[in-house]
Amino acid sequence: MNGFELLDYDFFLPESRIAQFGLEPRDTSKLLVGRKHNLEFEHKIFRDIADYFRSGDVLILNRTRVIPARLEAKKSSGGKLEVLLLRELEYCVWSAYLKPAKRVQIGGMVDFGPVQATVLEVLDDGARVLKFNADIRVHLATLGALPIPPYIQNPNIGERYQTVYGSEPGSVAAPTAGLHFTQNLLEELNSMGVEIMPVTLHVGAGTFKPVNSSIEDHVMHAEVFEIPSETALAVNRAKLERRRVVAVGTTSVRTLESAWVQGVNGGMLEPGTGETSIFIRPPYQFKVVDALITNFHLPKSTLLMLVAAFAGFETMTQAYKVALEHDYRFYSLGDAMLIY
Repeated sequence: MNGFELLDYDFFLPESRIAQFGLEPRDTSKLLVGRKHNLEFEHKIFRDIADYFRSGDVLILNRTRVIPARLEAKKSSGGKLEVLLLRELEYCVWSAYLKPAKRVQIGGMVDFGPVQATVLEVLDDGARVLKFNADIRVHLATLGALPIPPYIQNPNIGERYQTVYGSEPGSVAAPTAGLHFTQNLLEELNSMGVEIMPVTLHVGAGTFKPVNSSIEDHVMHAEVFEIPSETALAVNRAKLERRRVVAVGTTSVRTLESAWVQGVNGGMLEPGTGETSIFIRPPYQFKVVDALITNFHLPKSTLLMLVAAFAGFETMTQAYKVALEHDYRFYSLGDAMLIY
């Protein structure tokens, strides 16, 4: 037991503080800077983050890219369906949320126009497993739309909901901490001697889901990740040489911490692909990550609990209090925080 209950992660957030658009240039958003287990903070602009890096730091970016996973379809009876593709389980087989879903049972047909799908299975969370008669990916650009979070009123934000370095399609939500980076800022960090290394974690819909029951009973959705051998080598060298590993976003954190293997000299980061359903919350002890760049998250969310585990619960609580007092913008398109 960690001593914290679900209500400890709740707070009141006025709707007016939920960011509806991303600032331009991207690196002009606000940046709250603090240290782990410390209650004092600095107020900066995101591009000032370069002042907190030093040569030899390893910066980890999640290079996933959001796919146009929101689709319209029809049941065999002709009724309309809203479909959110979640994850490709194997070739032409996807898990997906259907709305309304109750009358689409196993064996039912879903018509997307140029392709059709059969429902193979109903999962515990209500998602359906769909078997397509052709590769749906080929048609996403014409049939699909980006799955913009429901709290954002503008559905046409397009590339502003993608990172500038995203190159691996597969997510149904953006790794939002990375939205603040520009190519110029990345080039500046690189010129300072910061090693910029990629991982991939394809973000699923469950990542941002609030915890509705108890913390202990919450189950995370599995997500697919990949760690290139060059990234693992850079991280392992940094840990041996006591250089910092800086993670951009909670998805990068979960990827790194999931692939750490305990062993000689404390352990090592293992390259390759895998799945993770790791739920990081107090009193989790971090093995890889030394500094975290993150946005301001939903109340009672697993993301907030990860930040509490990293920064310290009191530091996280104070950071959010300060952010509310100083008009920081929250959620996907909002402002950022650096904790080191």
